[in-house]
Amino acid sequence: MHIPDGYLSPQTCGVFGAAMVPIWTTAGRRVRRIVKSRYVPLVAIGAAYSFLVMMFNVPVPDGTTAHAIGAVLIAVVLGPAAAVVAVSIALTIQALFFGDGGVLALGVNTFNMAFVMPLVGYAVYWCACRNVPLTSRRRPIAAGLGGYIGMNAAALCAGVELGLQPTLFHSANGTPLYAPFHLSQSIPAMALAHLTVAGAVEFALTASVVGYLQRANLPLLRINHGAAPPTGRAHAPGPRLGRRWGLIGLATMIALTPLGLLAPGGAFGEDAPSDLALGKYHLTAIPSGLRHYAGFWHNALFDGYGFGHDNHPAMGYLISAIVGVAAIGAVIAAAFALASLRRRSPDVDDPLEAAKT
Repeated sequence: MHIPDGYLSPQTCGVFGAAMVPIWTTAGRRVRRIVKSRYVPLVAIGAAYSFLVMMFNVPVPDGTTAHAIGAVLIAVVLGPAAAVVAVSIALTIQALFFGDGGVLALGVNTFNMAFVMPLVGYAVYWCACRNVPLTSRRRPIAAGLGGYIGMNAAALCAGVELGLQPTLFHSANGTPLYAPFHLSQSIPAMALAHLTVAGAVEFALTASVVGYLQRANLPLLRINHGAAPPTGRAHAPGPRLGRRWGLIGLATMIALTPLGLLAPGGAFGEDAPSDLALGKYHLTAIPSGLRHYAGFWHNALFDGYGFGHDNHPAMGYLISAIVGVAAIGAVIAAAFALASLRRRSPDVDDPLEAAKT
């Protein structure tokens, strides 16, 4: 679902990038207000989980691959605003460090996977179990269903964004300037991958983790469910087990990331321009805009999650996972530290604070 640079027009990227600015601003303010400092590591764990789970590619029957995202799980545990922040940071690290998803297209990718998916999925979850106890068996199923529907909503957005490019942006003779896929091609391709394989994986992961937390660490679920009906069960307060559980889980996922290399092929719409089947789209040459903007970002440290000309793919995947998780942790720690400093320093525009100084 990561749209690379060149497949979308600069106008499309600009509109979605501008749309994400108020979304990021609002989400950041809500996270600062709601997520206490002792829960900041959980936001980092959520972002790292999303980053790692996207490295596990699974094969799709049409010969492409897909992956889970984890956005709805983060929304269920920490709230939709935290999911927006966490998944946006994961996608940014992927684009800048590993060339996974475009830098110009970052606004579009975050709109689909960090905004549409967690909000739609969380809405499904909330509507299905807002009045049931936190230990209800309905909650894991509702969370999994939210993950499934949220992922497919994001996939539909990506399919529409790609499929509208030939209609909106073409040369005088009708030749596409960017993505050559029409809606009749992009939407079915995205639907096949996500209604079947990727959606099922997202459902299973989200439901299983929420079910596990119900049994092993109910206080972690209470972070975002303060108004949930009482359960009648006693649990020790505090999220310490959640952090320890999360770190162990991340370490396990890092060790298993080379399994993501087993799925052959790539995802729909993520081919390098030279790999496009031009005849399939009735083209004789790569669209000019796609050729011009593809590979816009040339500074990825581990382009394609590899190094050494891909002579050691498994090692490249492992090192990429470690570097990515470390970068995510550093970014989130720095962001919350900066936000904490801003809260502590008086606001010169506030006359009461100014009088105190």
